[in-house]
Amino acid sequence: MTVTRLEDRVVVITGVSRRIAIGAALARRAVADGAAVLLHGWSPHDADQPWGEDVGGAEALVDELRSSGGRVAHVSLDLADPAAPAAVIAAARDAFGHVDALVANHARSSAQDLEHLTAQELDASHAVNTRATLLLAQAFAAQHDDARPGGRVVLFTSGQYHGAMPGELPYIASKAALQGVTRSLAVHLAPRRITVNCVDPGPNDTGYADADAHAAVAAAIPAGRWGRPEDTARLVAWLLGDESAWVTGQTIASDGGWSAR
Repeated sequence: MTVTRLEDRVVVITGVSRRIAIGAALARRAVADGAAVLLHGWSPHDADQPWGEDVGGAEALVDELRSSGGRVAHVSLDLADPAAPAAVIAAARDAFGHVDALVANHARSSAQDLEHLTAQELDASHAVNTRATLLLAQAFAAQHDDARPGGRVVLFTSGQYHGAMPGELPYIASKAALQGVTRSLAVHLAPRRITVNCVDPGPNDTGYADADAHAAVAAAIPAGRWGRPEDTARLVAWLLGDESAWVTGQTIASDGGWSAR
C-alpha cells in the first residue's frame, strides 16, 4: 500500500543524478509518501569523480518514478551558477504551482589537504555547497505560502563536526558552514512555520569506496555495516512529515553509531 503522508505537497530535492545514491533514495521515498517532486541534478560533476557518471541515470529515475504513478519533474543545472538556485525553485513552481519543502542534498566533492589546497577549489566548493544552498533556501522561503502546512528545509552536512577529515578541506569547510547556519535559519523561519534541520548521513554505501576502505569502515561502525541511502531517506521522510513539526534547528546524524564511537 502506498503511504500518502505528503499528499498534495511539493518537494524539491537537489543532487539527484546517480540511481544508487542518496538523492535517488530520497526521491523514491518522497514519491512513495505521496509528494510531487522536482529533482535537480548535475551529472558532469560525477563524471569528474572517481566513481564516475551514471549515464542516463536521472532520466531513468524519472521514468521509474512516473511509472509508479509519481508526479515528477527534472531539471539539470550547475549550482556553481549564482542564478541556478532560483531557477530550480522556479522550475518546481512552474511544474506544480508551489513548493512546500526543500531538501538540499547536493554536494561538490573534493580531496585536498592543506599542502594541496587551492583558492580555486575553495571557491568552487563554497559556491556549490554553501552559497547555492543558502540561495536555494532564500528562493524557497520567498515563494512559500505560510498558510500551507509542511514548510520544511533539510540541509546536509558531513562528519567534520565529529572527527577530523584533513584530506577534504574545501568540502568540509563548506559543509561545516551549513551546519553552522542551521540554527540561525531555523530561528528566522520559525514564525512562518518552516522548520530547518541538518542531516549528517555518515558513511553511506553509494559506490565510492574501494574494497579495503569498505571493509575497514564497516568494521568500525558499531552497527556493523555501512549506512544505506534508504537509511538516510527514512530520516528525511520523517523530517518532511507532520510528526517532526516541533523539531527545528537540529543537526541529526544517521550513522549507525559511527559518530558515537
